[in-house]
Amino acid sequence: MAAGLALLLPRHCVVCEARLPDGDPGLGCGACWARLPRLPLPQCERCGYPLAEGACRWCPLLPAYVRGVRSVCWMPDGVAGELVHALKYHGWWRLADEMAVRMARLAWPADVIVERAAVIPVPLSRHRERERGFNQSERLAAALAARWHLPAWNDVLVRTTFTTSQTRLTPEQRLHNVAGAFGVAAHAARIRDAHLMLVDDVVTTAATLNACAAALFTGGARLISYVTFGRARLPGDAPS
Repeated sequence: MAAGLALLLPRHCVVCEARLPDGDPGLGCGACWARLPRLPLPQCERCGYPLAEGACRWCPLLPAYVRGVRSVCWMPDGVAGELVHALKYHGWWRLADEMAVRMARLAWPADVIVERAAVIPVPLSRHRERERGFNQSERLAAALAARWHLPAWNDVLVRTTFTTSQTRLTPEQRLHNVAGAFGVAAHAARIRDAHLMLVDDVVTTAATLNACAAALFTGGARLISYVTFGRARLPGDAPS
């Protein structure tokens, strides 16, 4: 039956539309995943940004209670941008599992691996989640939690105000847009003194993740680390 359906309705890659091999459960083909523009080495031990000469340029974006940051690939370059776009705007939510496979392999300092207590997704506004049908960060967090053998706490972080999309905003506008936009649920005492892993699809200026981390830290968390699929280059950084 399955073989007959595969013949009649062959599956194709959501990016390049190449036919997927029979029995391949994925949504992206191997060639597209292999073309991800991965962040090169060497990288900053704390924030994971590729290092040039001198001090890290990305760490100054982070508050002191953020222990580490890791991302798989550059955004919005090529196939990475197309994969995230397919996830968020075309309804291919099962791509989150394939992204989480790559996110779970990222290298972390030993203390982060030992201490991390739970993964927490960045919440969407109710309007945007209804429009999209799901929260892509929740899908990523669930898949990542399963691979790290950690709980996913979806009810801890809440969005307290509606914000406009960050996509077309300047760095200063992004900070203003998300300031005070997140809070911690009243029943979330379990975050006290915990090291939490905050999950999102993409980080650009870290404004959204920093606003989430501020709420978690105020709510009692000791440390927060960020993990994303994609990361934007800093202004002035040339493609590698």
